[in-house]
Amino acid sequence: MKAILAYILLLATNWPKPVVSLSQPCDLRLTNYGSVCVCNQTYCDYIEQTNLDDDLQILVISSSRNGLRFKSTKGSFQDKYMSILDYKPSSDYETDAIIVEDNRAWLQLSRKPTQKIKVSVKREQRYQNITNFGGAFTGSVSHILQKLPTELQDHVYRSYFHSDGIAYNSLRMTIGGSDFDLEPWAYNELPRNDPLLTNFTKLDKRDLIKIHQMERLKTVGNLKTLKIMATAWSAPPWMKNNDRWTGFGQLKTEYYETWAKYYLRFLELMQSKNMPIWSISTGNEPLNGIIGFFFVRFMSMGWTPWQQAIWLNDYLGPLIKNSTQSHVLIFGNDDQRYTYPSYFHKMRASRPNALDYLDGLAVHWYWDDVFGPQLIDKTHEEMPNKLLLNTESCVGDKPWQTHGPELGNWDRGEQYMRSYMQDFQHHFNGWLDWNLVLDEQGGPNYVNNYVDAPIIVNTTSRSEIYKQPIYYAIGHYSKFLPEQSVRIETETNLTNEFAQLKVVGFLRPDGTVVLIIYNGENLTVDVALKDSQSGEFNLSIPARSWHTILYK
Repeated sequence: MKAILAYILLLATNWPKPVVSLSQPCDLRLTNYGSVCVCNQTYCDYIEQTNLDDDLQILVISSSRNGLRFKSTKGSFQDKYMSILDYKPSSDYETDAIIVEDNRAWLQLSRKPTQKIKVSVKREQRYQNITNFGGAFTGSVSHILQKLPTELQDHVYRSYFHSDGIAYNSLRMTIGGSDFDLEPWAYNELPRNDPLLTNFTKLDKRDLIKIHQMERLKTVGNLKTLKIMATAWSAPPWMKNNDRWTGFGQLKTEYYETWAKYYLRFLELMQSKNMPIWSISTGNEPLNGIIGFFFVRFMSMGWTPWQQAIWLNDYLGPLIKNSTQSHVLIFGNDDQRYTYPSYFHKMRASRPNALDYLDGLAVHWYWDDVFGPQLIDKTHEEMPNKLLLNTESCVGDKPWQTHGPELGNWDRGEQYMRSYMQDFQHHFNGWLDWNLVLDEQGGPNYVNNYVDAPIIVNTTSRSEIYKQPIYYAIGHYSKFLPEQSVRIETETNLTNEFAQLKVVGFLRPDGTVVLIIYNGENLTVDVALKDSQSGEFNLSIPARSWHTILYK
């Protein structure tokens, strides 16, 4: 054993000594699935945006399965080498032999072959801009936050929206209810058959509560502007041909104009409360009411692409663009990747100019593991000037998954890390996650549709919240990529598209290069970085870890 310790000590002495600083470190708690960071009324982990001291400095922010959460390590291009040390002893050694001598035995260790990856950064080659990161402020989220002490609510807001948190600048908001509400609801449910929307003259108390919470969110998050995307799950049942909240049902054609005015009325009322809407979409998951009704039990309203093109081209588009809300962007589809680009081809066949009213395209992530990004590439080739946003994501929705949170599950965080990276490598401008917070069961909601979330609230004690690996996976992007950052070219020497090391790069408005590296390998990986302007640098990163690298 002494020989083993001496051998490891000898290796350790050859490692450079990193300079580590944490603003307020994670209060790490082990769980059945991994580990979470625990926040209470008086303490929560935060990391300030660290400025680079000079043009040669490198800052690496690291998170790992072994327990690192936004660990900050400084280095320099002059040093040529950095090593990110993990919390647990390295597993990079294997037994060569068991040596027995004079009734004593010891292990002869050798280091496993370390994977070496070359990464080249060509900052002159630029692609899409970054617009926004955020999550959904559903009825369930609002309900949970209402029940928390003010101090804990503020930790949620600061963790998400402050620059010391993960710097969200956007929210997705429902017009009426969604599957994450305590009951289905819409504006003007009564009186029925009312095309003038006579009962839609003020905001519902549920939205007034949300507005109050958002005002607090902006204050705590130190936000001057908040980009709110709004969309509807369903019209009131009397507008639909099945007179139900869910199931196989579409909007009656005689209410196409009324439904467009419904959207405009909501925009005007939100503006009157000094909470303007940044964008809308043409409706959440339109195929739920066409083909998804076999398994969807929550609020939905079906649109075929031909129907939606007529409504957009003849009613919604002209109404919004010729109103006081003409600044509001309109996003199309708001459904799964597998609908791209065929949905838009069919819309164009119905109304050739309908797509001219769209400023952007909204995509949900739920079947991305089955349907590749090539569908997005084809769409972008056809409509290169449209913004691309992923507007909904969560785990725990599939039949083979745990329906609800798996506290501390690193694999779920890795799923986010890989998906964000893939989307940004394929033209996306931003990402809006699903619920900001959920309870321990993954709700509450009226259809028991339980899923996971980046932050889970202990609604039993109401004294703690738990930041999951998902939260940090998102933060490795959102925290360090302000609006108008631009993706730049990054290449590796890996030829296997399924390799478990991936990288994506950006250039911020202040001239800082941001690289996000994902290591899904169970071994340490040595990265040889070559930047077209700054030179070369080597970085050793631990197994199952994520890193955001910043330099000038």
